Amino acid sequence: MTSLPLIPVDPDAPGARRASMPPRHLADLDLAGRRALVAELGEPAFRAKQVSTHYFGRLVRDPAEMTDLPAATRERLADRLLPRLLTPVRELACDDGATRKALWRLHDGSLVESVLMGYPDRVTVCISSQAGCGMACPFCATGQAGLTRNLSTAEIVDQAVYLAGVAASGAVAGSPPRLSHVVFMGMGEPLANYNRVVAAIRRLIAPAPEGLGLSQRHITVSTVGLVPAIRRLASEDLSVTLALSLHAPDDDLRDELVPVNQRWKVAEVLDAAWDYAARTGRRVSIEYAMIKNVNDQPWRADLLGRLLAGKLAHVNLIPLNPTPGSRWDASPKPVEREFVRRLRDAGVSTTVRDTRGREIDGACGQLAAAEDRDTDRTAETTA
Repeated sequence: MTSLPLIPVDPDAPGARRASMPPRHLADLDLAGRRALVAELGEPAFRAKQVSTHYFGRLVRDPAEMTDLPAATRERLADRLLPRLLTPVRELACDDGATRKALWRLHDGSLVESVLMGYPDRVTVCISSQAGCGMACPFCATGQAGLTRNLSTAEIVDQAVYLAGVAASGAVAGSPPRLSHVVFMGMGEPLANYNRVVAAIRRLIAPAPEGLGLSQRHITVSTVGLVPAIRRLASEDLSVTLALSLHAPDDDLRDELVPVNQRWKVAEVLDAAWDYAARTGRRVSIEYAMIKNVNDQPWRADLLGRLLAGKLAHVNLIPLNPTPGSRWDASPKPVEREFVRRLRDAGVSTTVRDTRGREIDGACGQLAAAEDRDTDRTAETTA
């Protein structure tokens, strides 16, 4: 059995370990906080709104393009409000440019990933909330890498702002030019970086120039099932969608696939999810990776159907994207179709996730792992 991960539900609580965090950025602050910082620099408060309008309203991240600011002022404000957080390492595209994956290096050398997915009616970005992940799910590339550190609020938001700029440039043919959806399904367990993730959500939904002005209902937050954090999120007066990474309906298997289940069992996790649905009116998305000969048996489909029947839930079956050298593989399509049939016969809304980005290491953590392997090989050949 996989060992139980250590989980700080609130990493900012007294005694929680703090890693090296990046310099403060305007996206870490609300508009009032930005005005106060600008005033400390001896500049008029309206400069905060000017810089914020460039960043959130016009998606301009380069201070050199903020030509309505005096050059000297621009440099000083940029140094304090717009430090560079994300340095591109690789940017890959597939699906005729509709899927774009970015690998970033952070100020401390950590690697994180983001993905932009264009559809005829929307543009969605998948963003990371941690560098690595401490949940130790054995079929997940990020989980096997372990946790490096939490991301700052601005490091989370900056991924969305960058990719919103890509969409606005018209680079995603056949899709609207405006980012509309954000999913916290990249690297990391969002609810283990609770305070900063919630702050990032508030920045994403605040109208410009304070934030990106997205709809709460177009933001999805995933979790492996940190029960206290789910209950806390339900009290935040937010209408975001909760996505629960269940992956098994029975405790015996889920203890192995999702080690946090050793602390909070299936019944307790689902109870918290139903409370979230009741308080927010939002349907819970049940994420279920289809793993060949592991969790795809018909009896498990029937058990899952019984657990979810009559609940405000939707099952999102995910064809597994195997990591290199992994013993885990995707379920065959006939098995997947039978799983879907049984869930729908039980009255449970079910879809199969569109498989995007397989040729560019589309599953979270795969591109970062490949970069680490390349770096290790380079170090070996130059040693």
